[in-house]
Amino acid sequence: MLLGRVEGSAVCSVKYPGTEGLKLLIVQPLNRHLEPVGALQVAVDVIQAGAGDLCLMVRSREAALAMPDIKFVPVDLALVG
Repeated sequence: MLLGRVEGSAVCSVKYPGTEGLKLLIVQPLNRHLEPVGALQVAVDVIQAGAGDLCLMVRSREAALAMPDIKFVPVDLALVG
């Protein structure tokens, strides 16, 4: 699991089939001291987070499985807590 802070939302005019209706957020990855690490990233919002929220993130297959109500979709980063 990774730690991150939500910086804002992302808007996408064309989405991969199956990802329609999913909220996309721009997230700044953080280290354990809450200092920024690396570039901003786009994540799927599973927890209804908002700008400024501190969140736990998962990558890869775990990100795709973080949405139990949705059939498997190719998601690489998801906010889960």
